[in-house]
Formats: sequence, structure tokens, C-alpha cells
Amino acid sequence: MKISIITATFNSAEKIDLCLNSIVSQTYTNFEHIIIDGNSSDNTIEKIKNYPYKPFKIISEEDNGIYEALNKGIKYANGEIIGFLHSDDFFANNEVLQNIAETFKNNKNIDAVYGDLEYISQKNISKTIRKWKSSPFK
Repeated sequence: MKISIITATFNSAEKIDLCLNSIVSQTYTNFEHIIIDGNSSDNTIEKIKNYPYKPFKIISEEDNGIYEALNKGIKYANGEIIGFLHSDDFFANNEVLQNIAETFKNNKNIDAVYGDLEYISQKNISKTIRKWKSSPFK
């Protein structure tokens, strides 16, 4: 079961490393990473292109904001599952994609999955500022 991860970026060079590192460290490997960049003027694209893994597509062109970028990413996606990981976000652990794939595989009646969020300090990623606890949704 292939997962498409879409990341929207714009001048994200300072923050994108955590995002890229969390994706490359996933134990589940049947995924593609689609990066939609809004024509960044910093070195975001160079940083991504020099990253040591290559399971990604990069589209860099002007857009009308994050929602257009995310929709553009959906258009390019080839996975049975589509997810979003923003350029300044990262997965909580290296089993996230494995857990998502297993959830879809074992529950044929679901259409989407989501989880809890932790908002962290920009200066200290080990410091949680706020937590958002998910709840059941139908």
C-alpha cells in the first residue's frame, strides 16, 4: 500500500531538515514524498536536492498559497493513501507511516486517520508547548 506524503514549502530552508529527517527515518518504505514549493527565494530547493535520499518529487513554482500547493500535491500523488506533513513539522516517531498503513490495511471501512498533535518550542524541540488530543469522529 503506497503512501503519498505531500509537503508544502515556501522559504523553508531553516526548518525543513526535521521534516526530511523524520520522513527518511520511517521504517515503512513504500511511500513517495511530493514537495510543492511556492518558488522560494532562499535555498530551500538546493537543500532538498542535496538531501541524501531521493524518493521525492519537487515542483517549485509560484502558487496562491498553501491550499493551492496541497491540492497541486494531490494531483501529482500516486499513492492509495495521501497525507500531509508541512515543512516545519515532523513525525513523532519512525513508525508513523507503518501504523497508518496497517490501520488502512486492517480496517477496510475507514476513509481517513488522524492523531494527536504536540506543538513544540521552535528553540527547543524537546519542549512541548501545547497538546491537542484527538477524539473519535464519524
